[in-house]
Amino acid sequence: MSEARVGRLLVASLHQAIADVLPARLEFYENWLNVSGMREGTISLAPLFAVLSFLRNEGGAYDTIMRRAGEYAGEWTVTGLPAMERRLIGSLPAGLRARAALRTARGMVRATYPGTRANIKLRRGRASVNLRGSLFCQVRELAQNPLCGFYVAGIARVLQLFAFQADARVHACRAAGVHRVCTLDVSVAPEGVDVPVDARVG
Repeated sequence: MSEARVGRLLVASLHQAIADVLPARLEFYENWLNVSGMREGTISLAPLFAVLSFLRNEGGAYDTIMRRAGEYAGEWTVTGLPAMERRLIGSLPAGLRARAALRTARGMVRATYPGTRANIKLRRGRASVNLRGSLFCQVRELAQNPLCGFYVAGIARVLQLFAFQADARVHACRAAGVHRVCTLDVSVAPEGVDVPVDARVG
């Protein structure tokens, strides 16, 4: 049985975020996040876990990099959609648009790694996102701070690109406590409108 591979979206966004935040350290991290591996999709879990472990020792840069990588992943997910699909989602009423945007965000989560899943419920302008199998939260020792910044920023960015105000926060992180899943809270409202939306994400 072959080892599972990490999605190109995750690797490419992480590589770009490291280049932005820690350019002097990029060559070091390219020992694991190499260009050929990114292009061919051959980077497995072991190199990724090595990168994440080293990044957690970079101090405050870790969260900055994770959130920057999440923003890239969210943006590239939306721009990677067919133009007609983007236009169609953008033309929908707020409730349906929120549902479609969150489905796109769920697809982004799934694209990072096949074993990661997001269960999303939206009610009265607040989305609850339960993440199972987050690669960022598979740690041997409890983390002092949540490690879900990638998904927080990525989901918020997807919503923003579909004209929503989105404020995403970590409610519970598997790496920082006894929780079995990571839970994110996301407020969702159309740009320029204070009234929240309500929809189910099927």
